[in-house]
Amino acid sequence: MTELLTAAQMRAIEQAAIKSGAVTGLELMERAGQGVVDAIFAEWPGLSNARGPAPAPPEYLEKSEQKLRAVVLCGPGNNGGDGFVVARLLHGLDWAVEVFLYGDAGKLPPDARVNYERWLELGEVGDLAKALTSGLSSEGNNLVIDAVFGTGLTREMEIPLSALDGWSDLYESLPNGGPHNVAIDLPSGLCSDSGRRIGESGNVFFADLTVSFHRLKLGHVLDDSVETCGRVVCREIGLPENWRATRAVKWRDVVQLMRTPSDLDAFHLSKKSRAGRPNKFSYGHALILSGGPGQTGAARLAARGALRIGAGLVTLGVPPSAQQEAASQLTAIMLKEIETADDLSLALKDSRINALCLGPALGLGRTKPLVVAALEAGLKARPTVLDADALTAFADAPGALFALLHKDCVLTPHAGEFARLFPDIAEKLAAVPDKGPAYSKVDATRDAAKRAGCVVLFKGADTVIATPDGRCSVNAALYERSAPWLATAGAGDVLAGFITGLMARGFDPMQAAETAAWLHVECALKFGPGLIAEDLPEQLPAVFRDLEL
Repeated sequence: MTELLTAAQMRAIEQAAIKSGAVTGLELMERAGQGVVDAIFAEWPGLSNARGPAPAPPEYLEKSEQKLRAVVLCGPGNNGGDGFVVARLLHGLDWAVEVFLYGDAGKLPPDARVNYERWLELGEVGDLAKALTSGLSSEGNNLVIDAVFGTGLTREMEIPLSALDGWSDLYESLPNGGPHNVAIDLPSGLCSDSGRRIGESGNVFFADLTVSFHRLKLGHVLDDSVETCGRVVCREIGLPENWRATRAVKWRDVVQLMRTPSDLDAFHLSKKSRAGRPNKFSYGHALILSGGPGQTGAARLAARGALRIGAGLVTLGVPPSAQQEAASQLTAIMLKEIETADDLSLALKDSRINALCLGPALGLGRTKPLVVAALEAGLKARPTVLDADALTAFADAPGALFALLHKDCVLTPHAGEFARLFPDIAEKLAAVPDKGPAYSKVDATRDAAKRAGCVVLFKGADTVIATPDGRCSVNAALYERSAPWLATAGAGDVLAGFITGLMARGFDPMQAAETAAWLHVECALKFGPGLIAEDLPEQLPAVFRDLEL
């Protein structure tokens, strides 16, 4: 995994590095500016041949202005200092550069002030607020660089940067392309810790490319991030690799981002092929409860997912009235008659059953007693996934469910189910933030997990997974891992089955939830457009082969 940092954590890491003497603030600023320029040229190679004249410009440009052009918008902090560096570097490549500052130059931080003065030796600095009021335009510019606030914003922006969106659509004929909107670290107007727009206006800079440094921030993968950040790249700026040792950052509080195959526990996933003399019970026996007639599909999807991900046996607990329907659709999955709580209690006397899944289309009328039977004291506590109806059934009394839960449970709510179980937390998350750091989906999931006393997986394109003690990870199906095909009926049921199957195999709840969420997205990416839920489990063998398991 890699780390997702808050603004405060990033500041602490930088300050610790500077204090240690490993690097100076000016060096970090210079490297950041160079990183932005390098990222721009990597994203739009047509802009990198900047020393020669551009192709013939549109008629509205004077012949003397036949250079690649950029507008750099600088703010009152160190993000603005990065912007001055970018302006100077582009100028050195023979670009025509205009620079505007928001705020009082006399109040710039020391390092930003140095780079402001360096720019003054090359060009002028306009007043950004006045320029926007008088109709600052991108006409004729290849780049618009947002270096106004970055990660430092804690209040609603007063300057209308959102009005700059749409320039690219207006001037598609500009030589070498553009205007391209580029944000340094984070689009101004977006909260670095939550990915939410601050204030009722929702005023934010819309970037085509966002260049971050050292590590991505939470705001790059949560909430409004995708529609405001464009493409996100992260550049190293030479911070020491031992930054984790700084006492200013509590390592356990840092959120993890799952984004590469190395995030998976390959040993546990591949141990089926490495075991000595196993049998099916060596890999666990998962029991998944089904709804009645016409309602068995969701549980069958979950069961197929549990079996494909490696559970040795999977049994579907089905009411007698739905036995024939289920049997006609299943082969490798076993069936057992389970309709009532007493039936379930009897079935659970089989100690070989070591993981449960309740909820997918189980039926609200019969769900509560079944959940109670699965979790009540006196029975051996088994790893249990509660999804869908198993969550909604307790909407009128969430506390009754929380009293039953144990540490080996995993709750998998989507936004609606989350709001029913944790209404106060959901209300806090839905409120428009008037200042930053804003309450985030990470905060909400951590609070929910602490209240429930077990792992909570809060579904979405920005799936957040948290434990009661605050450990947290994000599985972001965004940017290069965007998988919009997962927005299909039954996909969540398959995810519940993946988690159940992994827990049957011996994964702990957090590890099972993280691994299942990552594989869920990989299966969708492997299949591509046209995906339906039935396709997801069938992609696992190919995904495992790609991972060389």
